[in-house]
Amino acid sequence: MKLCDLIEDLSLEVKTSGTDLTREVTSGYVSDMLSDVIANAQAGSVWVTFQSHLNIVAVASLKGISGIILANNRVPADDTLKRASMENIPIMTSSLTAFELVGRLYTLGLRCR
Repeated sequence: MKLCDLIEDLSLEVKTSGTDLTREVTSGYVSDMLSDVIANAQAGSVWVTFQSHLNIVAVASLKGISGIILANNRVPADDTLKRASMENIPIMTSSLTAFELVGRLYTLGLRCR
C-alpha cells in the first residue's frame, strides 16, 4: 500500500513539505517508547505515536519507517518538521485516537510483521 493511499483513506493531514508520499507501507507499529520502536518496528512501517519531538525523526530514519502519524491532533514542533523534511520522513496528523487509527490501519490490511 502506498503512503498517499493511507493519507487519503484516513484523512490525514501532511505536516512535512517535500517528502515522498508514494513510498510503500508494508506494516504498522504503534508505540510511544522510542526504545521499543528501535527494537521492534520494521522498515516500511507506518508508526503511530503521541510523541512529537525531534527524536522521533531520528528513530524513523534509523529504522527506515515510511511515515509517522501523530494521533489525537498532536502538533509536531517546528524543529521536528524541519528535520523530518530534511530526512524525507513524512509526518502526518490525525484527530483520531491511537486506538482508532490502529483499527483502521488493520482494516486496510496492514499488520505488524
